[in-house]
Amino acid sequence: MGVSQQPVRTAGKDVWLLVDVSRSMDAPDVAPSRLLRAQAELQDLVAQFPADRLGLVIFGAEAVVQCPLTYDQGAVQTFISTLRTSLLPPGPTTLGAPLELVLDRMAPIAGAPTSAPRTTALVVVSDGEDFGENLEPALRALGRTGARIYTVGVGTAAGAKIPKAAGGFVTDGKGKAVQTRLREATLLQLAAQTGGQYVELTNQQNGFGPLLRALRGMQGAAEQVRTVAVADNRYRYPLAAALLLLALDAVLTVTLIRP
Repeated sequence: MGVSQQPVRTAGKDVWLLVDVSRSMDAPDVAPSRLLRAQAELQDLVAQFPADRLGLVIFGAEAVVQCPLTYDQGAVQTFISTLRTSLLPPGPTTLGAPLELVLDRMAPIAGAPTSAPRTTALVVVSDGEDFGENLEPALRALGRTGARIYTVGVGTAAGAKIPKAAGGFVTDGKGKAVQTRLREATLLQLAAQTGGQYVELTNQQNGFGPLLRALRGMQGAAEQVRTVAVADNRYRYPLAAALLLLALDAVLTVTLIRP
């Protein structure tokens, strides 16, 4: 009963999940495989950001936006659950392509009203194998936007062979089984140059805990202030009446006349 108008300030951040789906992510040095373990951790991560927008980019030889920025956690988790190394054509992995793709999505649209830039974080989940071009131009451009890159290295230094779906292992041009290993150098560079953080995901170490704390520590930018109608809390009046009646019941006595 009764409604008042109160200002509500909305704030949030954009979190892009960049997931490596190249063939090397099928390696079992992180059980059950690098990609399957990363999927499970990302599902839990998404659930921790109900007030922020999340997007999903997959990459290998090329990069594709699998899910644009959205507040719908369920949609993001559904796309994460469908990740496979067969989604993109085989070829040498490039880390530059997903960074440039996110940069394009962050660019203002011509003719659209200008607004304050949103706080943006990029979470790169990969084994670090990169056969692309120089990453410096993309890193400098991201640095100018204030975006931070957090990297998750999935794999081990010892590495493992890459299994084929039909059996056997992926081989090189000489017919020798390829041994894929975690390459930390590029992932460390991405995090260091943007003020982010590098963590590992292995059978013995799960860096998603520190990663989650770091992402939560990023303050979201104010998006807008709007007025909403809020119902007034008026429980005090019937409560006061009830207490008064209880007090009267304790004080007053009634004489009963029995026949």
